[in-house]
Amino acid sequence: MAKYLVAIDAGTGSGRCVVFDKEGKELSSAAREWTHRTIPIYEGSQVFDARWNWKLLCECIREALVKAKVSPKEIVAVSATSMREGMVLYDEKGEEIWACPNADARAAEEVVELSKSGLSPRIYSITGDWPSIINPPRFLWIKKHEPEILKRIHHMTMLSDWILYRLSSNLVTEPSIASSSGLFDLRRRVWSKEIVEWCGLPQDIFPEVKEAGVVIGEVTSDAAAQTGLEKGTPVVMGGADTQLGLVGVGSVEPSNTTIIGGTFWQQTMVIDSPIIDPNYRIRTLCHVIPGRWMIEGIGFYCGLAMRWFRDAFCEYEKRLANEKGVDVYSLLEEIAKDVPPGSNGVMAIFSDVMNVQHWIHASPSFVQFDIYNPSTSGKIQCFRAIEESAAYVSFGNIEVIKEVTGRSTEEIIFCGGASKGFLWPKILSDVLGTNLKIPLVKEATALGAAICAGTGVGIYNNITSASESLVKWDRTVECNEKNHQIYMKQYEQYRKVYSKCIDMVKEGLLRPMWRAPGT
Repeated sequence: MAKYLVAIDAGTGSGRCVVFDKEGKELSSAAREWTHRTIPIYEGSQVFDARWNWKLLCECIREALVKAKVSPKEIVAVSATSMREGMVLYDEKGEEIWACPNADARAAEEVVELSKSGLSPRIYSITGDWPSIINPPRFLWIKKHEPEILKRIHHMTMLSDWILYRLSSNLVTEPSIASSSGLFDLRRRVWSKEIVEWCGLPQDIFPEVKEAGVVIGEVTSDAAAQTGLEKGTPVVMGGADTQLGLVGVGSVEPSNTTIIGGTFWQQTMVIDSPIIDPNYRIRTLCHVIPGRWMIEGIGFYCGLAMRWFRDAFCEYEKRLANEKGVDVYSLLEEIAKDVPPGSNGVMAIFSDVMNVQHWIHASPSFVQFDIYNPSTSGKIQCFRAIEESAAYVSFGNIEVIKEVTGRSTEEIIFCGGASKGFLWPKILSDVLGTNLKIPLVKEATALGAAICAGTGVGIYNNITSASESLVKWDRTVECNEKNHQIYMKQYEQYRKVYSKCIDMVKEGLLRPMWRAPGT
């Protein structure tokens, strides 16, 4: 009998469901884009609409099952993953009363208070992350601004835990996603009693910690009716999106280096001890595999910047792509392939290199057009410049990772939506000066979740061996050394220009794309 696995993913910009067979082949996928509303009186706020977004995820699950031509009875297990940092709070009835996504930045004053109290470095030493968009300052914000919510809290989970709760009615968590909360002891892989006490929270609101690949329950009658899944289908512990993305590309051993190109871009290295950057630039989290951790830099909104550009400026290309039956990004890359490295001088100013202690991004912009030559200094150069800017941020973060770990990166895995094209991987390889390996399955995070699901029901012996055996490679992108040298000169100029753009934000002349609370 065929055995199929379902992976559900709550990402920053969309929710999705992917169906896999037991050999790791993607049979179908369905996605729904979503946005996170703000609360005007609270600067930096973002709200995760749990009820509406659950409805969208249910639509994804039903659509993916239909597209895969798979009966719900043939699904042997389901697991989930999500963006990190976001959390959901529940009342005594188990109903959602408050939720936020990863980039919620309303707790600016509370971040400053933690820094002034001297607790921020201590939290970083325990959790591997600076208290900016993690949950200690958010709880302090709730205590100050929404005390009635604080009184009603009976449970707290992270977003991937919330999906599993919706499916099974069981409240549990897992180290990789819990370690993004800022309330988790990185070394011991348990909730930090010390930090929970600093936040003035009861210990019993935090869920039991289980490892990825463990069955935690079954799909309930209500969830079956909502999703189209079969009642009683095993629900298996998943984990955080980036860490499961590493599983989905076989990045499970120390020094394995991977870039995941989605809404955010993550530059990661697997390590076998919880190394923490003494200069507070990048962060360290638990891997889904016991005895492994992950050190990480983030390219903020790299994929979202591209989506914005598509929707703001590319209506003609979208219509043309629809007429040709091709993806609009593929069409734009085809047009931009002959633009030389450096995009004829056009620079895209979006994400900065990560600095968790003081993380602020310039105002989104393009600079240095040649108005005398519109054919060589216009829309398509802006498109390529966006791809180059993401590659520059990746280069900067990888350099910090190499410095902190003392390890080299001879070959790097590139996966996620940005790896589907041909131009972005080529630009990234040339900027990094390193060959890239592109996996066959681009939805690496979903495959990682499917591996967890399959491990839970005995299809695979364990996550590590399944990861190493199931991953298949699409191609290798080789670095062009001549282009790399061009890009290194461009990178130095780009960093200087970006620094000047940041100065304009600090002077109050321009709004930043995003800034961490307390900066």
